[in-house]
Amino acid sequence: MCLAIPGKIMSISGEDPLERTGKIDFGGILKNANLACVPEAKIGDYVIVHVGFAISRVDEEEAHKVFEYLKEMESLDELREPGP
Repeated sequence: MCLAIPGKIMSISGEDPLERTGKIDFGGILKNANLACVPEAKIGDYVIVHVGFAISRVDEEEAHKVFEYLKEMESLDELREPGP
C-alpha cells in the first residue's frame, strides 16, 4: 500500500524547478524527493510526499500528528531499506 506521508525538508539541491530535490526526514528516516510540485517549499518546511514527489506543504503540528498515528500503526518501518 502506498501512503502519502509528511516529512521535513533537511536540504535542497538543484536550481531547475523541475529537477529540484530535497532530502526529507520522515521521523529519523531520510529519503530524497522531487520538489517540482512545491516550488515554494524551503528547508525546514514539512511536505506531504507520495511515491517520491512532494505534493503539498503541511504545517508542523499536523505533520507530528500523522507521525504519531504512523508510530501507533508501526507503519514507519515500511520506509526502511531492506537489510542484507
